[in-house]
Amino acid sequence: MNSSNERESFSQRLQQALKNAHYSPDSPTRLAREFNIRFDGRPITVHAARKWLVGEAIPTQEKLRMIAHWLGVPADWLRFGGAESDTPQGDSATGLSRFESADVKLIADLQRLDEHHRQIAREFIRMLVRVNYQK
Repeated sequence: MNSSNERESFSQRLQQALKNAHYSPDSPTRLAREFNIRFDGRPITVHAARKWLVGEAIPTQEKLRMIAHWLGVPADWLRFGGAESDTPQGDSATGLSRFESADVKLIADLQRLDEHHRQIAREFIRMLVRVNYQK
């Protein structure tokens, strides 16, 4: 497969994974924002996200692995594809859970707290989970 076809095929798989995860495959701005919330490395631009979505570029392996984890698809499938029957269908296919943007932001906020306040937040969350399970 030539590199142009590889990029186009990657783009189609990325768009499908975004749809399966209930994200718009038509918004490079949202893709860049969601990606940057989750990625520890250098942030991507909206232009880079657009290139991924329209088949002009493929992300580096490190970025691709993060996207695959976020969207709950195998990184190999996202990069190289596979049989049509191998197309992941979201959470049930991989067993991975995904976080909403607000949850990711909350985790980032939690990490910015000092250790004492992080411990208080963890205990509070555990208490809420116990209360919720008792219902």
